[in-house]
Amino acid sequence: MKTFYQILANTVLANVTNMTVWFAMIFFIYLQTKSVTATSIVSGIFLVLTASLGIWFGSIVDHNKKKNVMILSGIISLAIYIIGFGIYIALPAETWKDPTSVILWVFNVLLLIGVIAGNIRSIAVPTLVTILIPEDDRAKANGLVGTAFGIAFLICSAVSGVLVGLGGMFYVLILGIVMMTLSILHMWFLQIPEKEIVHLDQQPKVDLRGTYAVVAAIPGLMALILFTTINNFLGGAFMGLMDAYGLSLVSVEVWGGLFAVISCGFIVGGLFISKYGLGKNPLFAMFAANIVIWIVSAVFTIQPSIILLSVGMFIYISVVPFIEAAEQTILQKVVPQDRQGRVFGFAHSVEQSASPLTTFLIGPIAETFFIPFMTTGAGVGLIGDWFGTGPARGIALVFTVTGIIGLILTLIAMNTKYYKLLSERYMNGESLPLPEGELA
Repeated sequence: MKTFYQILANTVLANVTNMTVWFAMIFFIYLQTKSVTATSIVSGIFLVLTASLGIWFGSIVDHNKKKNVMILSGIISLAIYIIGFGIYIALPAETWKDPTSVILWVFNVLLLIGVIAGNIRSIAVPTLVTILIPEDDRAKANGLVGTAFGIAFLICSAVSGVLVGLGGMFYVLILGIVMMTLSILHMWFLQIPEKEIVHLDQQPKVDLRGTYAVVAAIPGLMALILFTTINNFLGGAFMGLMDAYGLSLVSVEVWGGLFAVISCGFIVGGLFISKYGLGKNPLFAMFAANIVIWIVSAVFTIQPSIILLSVGMFIYISVVPFIEAAEQTILQKVVPQDRQGRVFGFAHSVEQSASPLTTFLIGPIAETFFIPFMTTGAGVGLIGDWFGTGPARGIALVFTVTGIIGLILTLIAMNTKYYKLLSERYMNGESLPLPEGELA
């Protein structure tokens, strides 16, 4: 457990770095360009890269020592932040105000790659839970992982808006370089007990076919991944529009500080799981959490109130760790340990593949339909007298509609046979053995 706590501390340090850069970049782009479409496109690029690289990252985790891949993740991010800092200080301020500027988008994509390199660590950490933590305690350990994420979210939310307000991306990148260096040095001297990674020379590194075979052989597991994929498809609307909506209500400094308070929900949810676990059936806990999230999503922007938004987001964020911990706990039990990196990576890629489409489209859709609908269109007469009118209310309507759709889909998924099959597998079955001759 001492080693596990050290890993969590290092994860907080690395996540604070990457998440601060990510948050700050979204704030910076919106404040410089005033374009909702630009922020949604940046979020979409982020999700495309995340989805496309997940399987490869999982293969890297399975075929190498976890400590080594986490150090590699940090080195890639550090190198990119140094390059990005050089670009930022070398160019005039006017460069960042034009949403069609090629240099602006090169800068954005470069920093995105630095942030996404941290996903290698995100895949490695749950496999280390399997290695270091006994099965009965893994749900609680996964709750602590959620708590670590919440602490990182809290810190980056508190500082990202302030740093952007003080100096654009200047102080953000300086902080990123210093903290990522500390994370690499700490991980370098940390001892992680792990057996040698053994694999056949002829086995492909990525091995998508073999990974898919493992997933398909576990009843209900593919359905679980597809359910999360649909949720992410809907969740892309929040990623693309939430910052624009929040910034329509308060200043960037207030929005960043508010996120720091709201993000305590991650810590609350994670600590609850670390103390009480997820119950006998993590899958039920996951569905229950989704029901809460979609109900909240349908009502927390129903009026233009920063208080309503804040309370709704706090509940939403408090419940998210239950969903993440439930999926990780299920996979850690039903998937062979030597395949977990690839399966986590496969799930990561498939689940994230839907969000880019929504995130790319939601900005233009909001600007061409929902915003006009609630500004000068039919929505003003239909619901404007109680829902409110204007561009921000158009964005709010997107969230309400998304929440209703998500709730309906969750209730449908709970009543399918796949839910029962995977529940029985978790409650009664052991992890699926690898086929004869399959490499570890």
